[in-house]
Amino acid sequence: MTDEVRDPGHGNSPAAWTAVIIMLVAFTIGTFAFWFAAEGLGTQWLVWASAGLLVVGLIVGWAMKLAGYGVGGAKVKSKH
Repeated sequence: MTDEVRDPGHGNSPAAWTAVIIMLVAFTIGTFAFWFAAEGLGTQWLVWASAGLLVVGLIVGWAMKLAGYGVGGAKVKSKH
């Protein structure tokens, strides 16, 4: 047996970082929009738009992974 632990590289790729940043922006916008909509300021459309942006983030991350920017992808430089 070996003492070496293999790091699976969870999320340490351009595809993962891009997807997470887009989704964090979506959650931030959605949180504020939901808060303002609860105050009666008529921003319900922005809540739904942020939900759409969340889905866009998921699709962008998936597309970047298919393009080779995911963990172990052809366009990602290995750290080892």
